[in-house]
Amino acid sequence: MLGWEGNLQYSSHRDFLPRGSGIVTRRPLVLQLITAKTEYAEFLHCKGKKFTDFDEVRQEIEVETDRVTGMNKGISSVPINLRIYSPHVLSLTLIDLPGITKVPVGDQPPDIEQQIRDMIMQFISRENCLILAVTPANTDLANSDALKLAKEVDPQGLRTIGVITKLDLMDEGTDAREVLENKLLPLRRGYIGVVNRSQKDIDGKKDIKAALLAERKFFLSHPSYRHMADRMGTPYLQKVLNQQLTNHIRDTLPAFRSKLQSQLLSIEHEVEVYKNFRPEDPTRKTKALLQMVQQFSVDFEKRIEGSGDQVDTLELSGGAKINRIFHERFPFELVKMEFNEKELRREISYAIKNIHGIRTGLFTPDMAFEAIVKKQIVKLKGPCLKSVDLVMQELINTVKKCTKKLATYPRLCEETERIVAGYIREREEKTKDQMLLLIDIQVSYINTNHEDFIGFANAQQRSSQVNKSAVGNQGTNLPPSRQIVIRKGWLTINNIGIMKGGSKEYWFVLTAESLSWYKDDEEKEKKYMLPLDNLKVRDVEKSFMSSKHIFALFNTEQRNVYKDYRFLELACDSQEEVDSWKASLLRAGVYPDKSSTETEENGQADNFSMDPQLERQVETIRNLVDSYMSIINKCIRDLIPKTIMHLMINNVKEFINAELLAHLYSSEDQNTLMEESAEQAQRRDETLRMYQALKEALAIIGDISTSTVSTPAPPPVDDSWLQQARRSPPPSPSTPRRPTLNNPPTRPLSGRGPAPAIPSPGPQSGAPPVPFRPGALPPFPSADAHGGPPQVPSRPSRAPPSVPSLQ
Repeated sequence: MLGWEGNLQYSSHRDFLPRGSGIVTRRPLVLQLITAKTEYAEFLHCKGKKFTDFDEVRQEIEVETDRVTGMNKGISSVPINLRIYSPHVLSLTLIDLPGITKVPVGDQPPDIEQQIRDMIMQFISRENCLILAVTPANTDLANSDALKLAKEVDPQGLRTIGVITKLDLMDEGTDAREVLENKLLPLRRGYIGVVNRSQKDIDGKKDIKAALLAERKFFLSHPSYRHMADRMGTPYLQKVLNQQLTNHIRDTLPAFRSKLQSQLLSIEHEVEVYKNFRPEDPTRKTKALLQMVQQFSVDFEKRIEGSGDQVDTLELSGGAKINRIFHERFPFELVKMEFNEKELRREISYAIKNIHGIRTGLFTPDMAFEAIVKKQIVKLKGPCLKSVDLVMQELINTVKKCTKKLATYPRLCEETERIVAGYIREREEKTKDQMLLLIDIQVSYINTNHEDFIGFANAQQRSSQVNKSAVGNQGTNLPPSRQIVIRKGWLTINNIGIMKGGSKEYWFVLTAESLSWYKDDEEKEKKYMLPLDNLKVRDVEKSFMSSKHIFALFNTEQRNVYKDYRFLELACDSQEEVDSWKASLLRAGVYPDKSSTETEENGQADNFSMDPQLERQVETIRNLVDSYMSIINKCIRDLIPKTIMHLMINNVKEFINAELLAHLYSSEDQNTLMEESAEQAQRRDETLRMYQALKEALAIIGDISTSTVSTPAPPPVDDSWLQQARRSPPPSPSTPRRPTLNNPPTRPLSGRGPAPAIPSPGPQSGAPPVPFRPGALPPFPSADAHGGPPQVPSRPSRAPPSVPSLQ
């Protein structure tokens, strides 16, 4: 990519760039020159229209510029894209950019200079962009905006070529020889002079070919430039730019070849499938249908049962989520149904009184125990049915993920998902019926001879404290060592004040009797250990400003939990993580809060009798209910996952393996099912085209000779003048001053000097000798080029890049 600043006339001997006074280029013009057999132009905004009249091209540029920027000198950074196809051009891409405007005119904004500067920087900052820094010869070179901007983005000077225009307009007796010889203000790649047509020539319709001949004649006849005439002019500038393109191709060719080969290898397997693809072949459709159904079945089973290959490391699979429902979510839902202590005791009291009726009972009635137990067992239907809903939803989500591989055939994907999801819902109804049947079976017979049941004698001996402990654990058997770790992980303590450090993340360790947290997961620096006695869990509403999900621990005896905090608020990144922590706390005996309202407490105070005998009977039945419900909970926790597994999950897997294909055949015609999506057809065509293009590209690269002539980068020059320009700008090249070659007074003998008026000539100093024979000269010198003038004592041993070597 090439960029230049200013209105440089450069084309395939065609005049189509707008010219005029003031700012003419008001939008970037991206000009692609493409070698072709015929000559025509195309605009990106006029797709399909070929311009053969280049006067129309100029008019279109002006019209398109005015369309976006207006008629009154406005500017825009939206480029105009123009392609020129011609047998007379070298393949290059050029970008014509606006010149720096200091004072706004017309509709231009007050910050026009900064806007144009930003627009130019947007293009010349690219590393593959060669910068043509255009400066008129009749202005001070040290004040060149183009050179200043080029230096900012290309401090090494590897991408910058100076272009000097208007050499024919300099005052008589002056010249730009020192600039063009790269002596006055040296650039690493030197300067090239060009002579464009004047406005009079343009008005007189002077031909481009005639202008190029006049340019050549100017350099050959001018006494100051004729010794370097073969390194001046528009044709030479074309050759230099084309040589830079050659250098770029040679440098990038090996890496480009490797990239093409890796792309070819990456799509070879896919292309192999497409090579023999025949869309309407019925055998192909049958085979594809069988393969798709088989693949769906394998994927579904792997997601449910787990597999050792292709393990998903980003999220939990369907089977892993169902496992959490069975062993974390379902037990937690059971505990959420935990009866309220005061409410339960009131119900037992009513039952005892109602059974005795008008009589005063001497013994604790069995019927009160059975009535209360049956009522508590019926409450378990809710958590059991909810667990079925959760598993069903997870199975449907798993089906949707597995059908993504069928997206090639949209109708097949849709039908598969419909059939399997419908079957899952059928199994859901049967599973729920079975759940209700299990609960009804438990209600139908209260087995007081169960080996784990405590019986009346033991119930009467139990203390209230023991009772509370049993209720809290809901039959959970604590490990022999209460120090066994239940869970570890990161949590944020959310309610620490800002003055005390604010919310902070710690490493938490939960055991059967305590919750401890540490500075980090190395567990070397313990911050605090919180006993679990009398603790419960309470949900905390998520804050509007916070993305965290919060739950809190509190003491049921109204004591501070942590230091002077009544609650300990803990935060997680997701609700799923909160539920998981709650399930872990549940295993440790920390249960959700079921606080009674003030109204309930008042009602209980009115209804409870203070009869000591009744209180003993209530306590006895309370212990009996607790013991029997522990047995029921153990049984339900074990049976429900097994029932769901048998009636839903295994049944769905068998259906997919054995019956899905038959249902698909009966639902729709095979041709309709296996109709390919438009996106897949397009992808196949694009893949085959890309494969063929990659093979052709590699063949072309293989034909390119590795001996392509390229030029090395010129050595660095002293460019300190760019920094000194503001403080002490050098004299303008238009100053009538001609140095004497035999005695340059301001040039230091060392070859580089700090003279502020004429910066050090550097390694490219010296006036090159007049060529002794004509011929095309290389754009940059080779290593054996001639040195500087013989009269300079300390001339460099290496050739300056602006001096040609004779071929």
